[in-house]
Amino acid sequence: MFKPSMTFINLPVKDLKKSMEFFDKLGFTFNMQFTDENAASMIINDNTFAMLITESHFNNFTNKEIIDANKQVEFLLSFALSNREEVDMFVEKALEAGGRRSQEPKDYGFMYQASFLDLDGHIWEAFYMNQ
Repeated sequence: MFKPSMTFINLPVKDLKKSMEFFDKLGFTFNMQFTDENAASMIINDNTFAMLITESHFNNFTNKEIIDANKQVEFLLSFALSNREEVDMFVEKALEAGGRRSQEPKDYGFMYQASFLDLDGHIWEAFYMNQ
C-alpha cells in the first residue's frame, strides 16, 4: 500500500519575510537548513511541512499561472487540533497577526471548525472533531 512518510505543501507567497513573520506569530517554526531568500520550510508537525515559496521562484516548478488566492481558491488546508478552545485561540492569533477571517466558525455537533486567510489569501482551517 502507498503510504507517504512526509507531506510538503508548496505555497506561493508575495513577500517571504512577511509570511515567515506571520506564521512565526502563530507558533510555527522553520527549518533553516531548507530556507533561503526564495523559500522557507515551515514545520507544521513532525511529518508535515509548508514550503513558502516566492512567486518568482514558484514559477520554476509549474507552467501554470499562479492564481490570486484573494480572488480564487485552489484548495483548503485543514488540520485537527485538540479542542474547540485551541481552534479559537489559533484562529485568533492569525487574526491578530494580520490574517483575515475566512468564514464564521461552524459547529456541526461532532465537529467544530474555524478558518482564516493568510497574508496571500490562502485558506487555513482548524478543526476539532469528537471521536
